[in-house]
Amino acid sequence: MRIAVMGTGGIGGYFGARLAAAGEDVIFIARGAQLQALREKGIAIESALGSLLLPSVAATDDPSQVPPPDVVLFCVKLWDVETAARQIKPMVGPKTAVIALQNGVDAEAKLAEILGKERVIGGVAHISALVHEPGIIRHTGKLQRLTFGELDGKPSDRTKNFLEACRHAKIDTRLTDRIDEAIWDKFIFLIAFSGLTSLMRVGIGPIRDDPECYGMFRAAMTEAFAVAKAKGIEFSYDPLAQWDKAIAAMPYDYRSSMLEDLERGRRLELPWLSGTVARLGKQLGVDTPVNRFIATALKLHANPGANPRANPETHPAKSP
Repeated sequence: MRIAVMGTGGIGGYFGARLAAAGEDVIFIARGAQLQALREKGIAIESALGSLLLPSVAATDDPSQVPPPDVVLFCVKLWDVETAARQIKPMVGPKTAVIALQNGVDAEAKLAEILGKERVIGGVAHISALVHEPGIIRHTGKLQRLTFGELDGKPSDRTKNFLEACRHAKIDTRLTDRIDEAIWDKFIFLIAFSGLTSLMRVGIGPIRDDPECYGMFRAAMTEAFAVAKAKGIEFSYDPLAQWDKAIAAMPYDYRSSMLEDLERGRRLELPWLSGTVARLGKQLGVDTPVNRFIATALKLHANPGANPRANPETHPAKSP
């Protein structure tokens, strides 16, 4: 398959490299130091599931120069969704499928407005991967799962074909006719995981092991679940009970990417995570005090470029 990876960070870099190593025709769309590294030395994956090095890969910073692919893995950060969607529009052909792999719950609708609903496939990525240095993706743990499906829930040749490509690449892949359920399931966990590991500056273990801290964690998830139900999202199971079991088995030091971004003074996806729960809760009449607190407590750190004094690396504290 012809596959374009829009946003070659941890997620796009990992899955794109696995697909390329399996023989798919992959082009990486990146910028800055990451683009330079891809052009000069290819891409490397460090993983307990098997490391790999592709010394030569196709890479560009100009989507308009890419011939229409079969699939676009759309892996940009949440604040870049609309800008990136407009950037890829010239390369999106009538048969191109754009699979959204964002953390939030709004990306599919935004992509549909710009590219057309018929070109958008809903997706969820479960993986802990980051750019260790330009050109090198570090995968933590063994979880590397893609779940995707048509927005209308109907089967299609394009999703079946991509499913086969992923399985050939030994990616844990699931095709679903309930993609809204899958997207909100991850969101319910992620808003609590990203928000509270960032607030408390620890991995999941200390939070899980402290009754008061985990009570707050679960309250954040409960609020998001209530918002989902108020929006009409139907679940075939209890996501809170499922996440309790999954969290109990998570590595003690498992950390969110938002905590990594916070510690490095990078922009946070906060407004699209706990901020979205608070916003939707207000619209739908669902009280969300824990998520409002998370969104407010981290607000000054959410965009260091707009508020440089919130970045301790550029504005260290001074003694009186």
